Amino acid sequence: MSSVKRDERKRPSGVLILGLILLVTFTIAVVLSHSRKAGMAQPAVAVSGAAPLVAGDASLASVVVQNGVVKFYFATGKAELAAGAKQALASIVAGAATGKLVVVSGFHDGTGNAARNAALAKQRAFAVRDALVAVGVPAKKIELKKPVKMQASGTNDEARRVEVSLQ
Repeated sequence: MSSVKRDERKRPSGVLILGLILLVTFTIAVVLSHSRKAGMAQPAVAVSGAAPLVAGDASLASVVVQNGVVKFYFATGKAELAAGAKQALASIVAGAATGKLVVVSGFHDGTGNAARNAALAKQRAFAVRDALVAVGVPAKKIELKKPVKMQASGTNDEARRVEVSLQ
């Protein structure tokens, strides 16, 4: 008879524990669901060795982090940064905070007017510089460096880019 009374006392605490487990599980499911929905709302930022998201589509902009270099790809004739630019610059911001210099270089493709392309590559580099300043990198820590060869190799989609690295 005494063992029955002990079992009856354990049931309410067992129900409480089960309820807490269900509550925690539900909370985790809701958080994961919201984070997935938020992730779908923004284009992905490709990381570490991934191909640029714009390959084959000159109307899209993207950003790729590859071997510590952040590469911004631009739509034809445009200087607007891709969604996810701030997130992609996180490692650059951290490096600048440790005293490293941020180097920004703009490239262009071989189509159209060469002078216009060079000016557009410069505009794109300025857009990236402005984004760096907006996320907290001091302007004095940013060097705009004209590449030796501004017309980049590869496809035109790959050539329309700005590279950001640390020195």
